[in-house]
Amino acid sequence: MKKILLVVGARPNFMKIAPVYREIVKGNHFEPILIHTGQHYDDKMSKIFFDDLELPKPDFYLGVGSGSHAQQTAKVMIALEEVMIDKAPDVVVVVGDVNSTLAASVVASKLHIPIVHIEAGLRSFDRTMPEEINRLLTDSISDLLFITEESGRVNLRNEGVAEEKIHFVGNVMIDSLLYYKDKAATSTILSELKLVNKEYTLVTLHRPSNVDDHENFRKIIRVLAEIQTRIPVIFPIHPRTRKMIHTFGLDSRVEELSGLQLVDPVGYLDFLKLMMHAKLVLTDSGGIQEETTALSIPCLTLRENTERPVTIEIGTNKLVGADVDRIIQESLAILDGRGKSGNVPPLWDGKAAERIVQVLMQKFI
Repeated sequence: MKKILLVVGARPNFMKIAPVYREIVKGNHFEPILIHTGQHYDDKMSKIFFDDLELPKPDFYLGVGSGSHAQQTAKVMIALEEVMIDKAPDVVVVVGDVNSTLAASVVASKLHIPIVHIEAGLRSFDRTMPEEINRLLTDSISDLLFITEESGRVNLRNEGVAEEKIHFVGNVMIDSLLYYKDKAATSTILSELKLVNKEYTLVTLHRPSNVDDHENFRKIIRVLAEIQTRIPVIFPIHPRTRKMIHTFGLDSRVEELSGLQLVDPVGYLDFLKLMMHAKLVLTDSGGIQEETTALSIPCLTLRENTERPVTIEIGTNKLVGADVDRIIQESLAILDGRGKSGNVPPLWDGKAAERIVQVLMQKFI
């Protein structure tokens, strides 16, 4: 039986690999080897997601932890090289655009192991984003590229990728969302946080351009201060984001906002429940732009660009940058019932993993 090595490192990876792993096990055509690099490593950022997504204990946990981009990427490469040499997989599957994605791709390429990139071809055209570098480099050395939207095909063609390598299969992130939607509905998170359906705003922020920039972070707090006078704001806060509130001396300002509720990161099912019942979502995440579009929830993305243009073109997403007045204006429009409506993109139907495994079987069995 051919060995297929699946690499995950951070929370978004877990949601993307879960349906693929499930489909591989169901088909029994490959021997899956699950590697968790440990890029996200504490229970709130990692273990609870494995549990919620019913992923088994990884075959290998590398425990690389935090560090600079170079340190983290190098640690993953060193540890993964040993695993790949020992296990000699027939194919390596990477997902998304985190440091673990790039590291695994480089190691596999130098060991002459075919690389499969799930969620390929997405481009923000902003090379100040570390994820953009990871995407570009991973795609350039991958043997099979699975895309979530047609912009991915255009981008890869423009970069000289051969057409036969590109496969439009849909979005595995939405596979997980649709698969776990009913289970998420049983979550008690709304009652625990004293929230009412469609009567709160959900916020997620973690990108350095927002939370590591003093001026931009102050602008965002001004936005939240305004919105929380109209509707409760729930903010599951990334550990680094919480740290920057303290670093910038914003603790007292945040504490005086009675309508703003900061909570520790929550698991996948709890977060899905929060997203499903939100009136509005403010985010700088890539995946949440897609999930809100799939759920028809209005989303404002606090970035100047997006690598997921389909969420803007036909979905419920709007780019608002760091313009305080615009963010407030767009937020109030949504709260007043004048938000953007949208449609679900093609092939976001919960069957992307099935299509992926069918292609893998054709290519490697």
